[in-house]
Parts: sequence; structure tokens; C-alpha cells
Amino acid sequence: MSAAVNAPAVALPAVALKDVRKSYGPLEVLKGVSFDVAPGEVVAIIGASGSGKSTALRCINGLESIQAGSIEVCGHHVGTQRSDAELRALRQDVGIVFQSYNLFPHLTVEQNVTLAPRRVKRIGNAAAKDLARACLAQVGLAEKADSYPEQLSGGQQQRVAIARSLAMQPKVMLFDEVTSALDPHLTGEVLRVMEKLARDGMTMITVTHEMGFARRVANRTIFMRDGLVWEVGGAEMFAAPRTPELQSFLGSEL
Repeated sequence: MSAAVNAPAVALPAVALKDVRKSYGPLEVLKGVSFDVAPGEVVAIIGASGSGKSTALRCINGLESIQAGSIEVCGHHVGTQRSDAELRALRQDVGIVFQSYNLFPHLTVEQNVTLAPRRVKRIGNAAAKDLARACLAQVGLAEKADSYPEQLSGGQQQRVAIARSLAMQPKVMLFDEVTSALDPHLTGEVLRVMEKLARDGMTMITVTHEMGFARRVANRTIFMRDGLVWEVGGAEMFAAPRTPELQSFLGSEL
């Protein structure tokens, strides 16, 4: 009898949404959304305002509850029911950065970055300080550790917010329109940091209106419309959209 041949191991998705539905009262915002994100993959989500893209991101991090379907994130199950302990465990593996920086104005940059590692992961002060310096160096702000948020530009504050999420050493990073409040020069600062994270192998999902970034950096782009995944593809979808809806959207954005 010949020995059995072992099939090669297939990596599980880092993130998997299956038929996710989310409503606010009678308004159904997500109408059965399904997609996977592989470890190390960068996925951009694009679409008009109200298409459900930011809601999908918030559901992945457990900030919004879902009415149906399921979400798997780094081994964590996010269903219609979840406990506080499950949410805390999920958020240790998933970082999220928003349009607003949400930095504490009375704390220095370093203190903002070390707060969560010290309180949530119980990291000692010295180790947390070393971690903060390393994360600030990743976003090009090592020299701003002792500054206060009001002393920084908007782009620098957003980069501190990214460093703060990195300090929790997440397996997945979520970015929700992080450049929409910034002028073009400051937008470039933040996008360069995100591009470096992508090159370093971080699993990332970014909701963005920056079509150039999506086309250049994302492995795949998801176009959402009316609470549905409408079209998915690589860089080629920008040059040759398959649906008139995506063609119209890109015409208004590019």
C-alpha cells in the first residue's frame, strides 16, 4: 500500500465575511456582504457615500453588531451575539484608524501611543516606551515623542494614530477614510506610511477615496454599491470596469 500524500496546507483567511447583514432600524445598510482577505493581503474598499463600506469595516472590528451572517477575524468569531470578553480579545488582534485622530490632547505623543499597551496588555512602562519609540519610528515621527498633539500637523497626528494602533501589535489593520480630512500634501505623508506597512506584509483593509493608492498598493479592490459587493478585481478593474456602475463611479472620482 502506498503512503498517503499529504496535501499542502492552505492558509485560512485572516478575515472572512459571509452573508453579513446590518440594519439601522428599517434601513438595511449591508445586504449580504461576503469577501475574504488573505494574510498579508491589502484590500481597498471603494464606493460612494452610503454604500456600506465604512459599516462593513466597523462590523469587522466589532464596533457594530450584525443581524445575520458571520465574520471570522484571526480565529475570532464575530456573530450576531458576542460577549465583552470576546470583543476585547478581537480588538487586541485588529487595529483600526479613523478619519478623526482621537488623540488625547493632554498626553504627549509617546503617552498616547503607550496608553493601550500598558492598560490592555499590561506591558511595563519601560517596555511600553521602547515599543512606542519603535512604532513612532515606523511612521517617521521618532523625534516627536515628547510633543503634544496640538504641536503637530494633521498628517502627523494621523501618523501618531497609526503608531498607536501598531503599538497593540495587531494582525490586521483597518483604515477608515484616514486621509479624507487632510490636504493633498499631508495625505501623501499618511499614504506613504500605509504603503510601507503594506510592503512590510501587514494585512490591511482600507476604505478610501484615494483611487491612485488603491490601484497602486492594493492586491484587490472591492467596489461596494447599495450595501452589496458589486465588483472585485485587481488594478485592471480601474482601466476596464466590468459594470456600468463602477465605470460611472470611477468617472466621478478619477
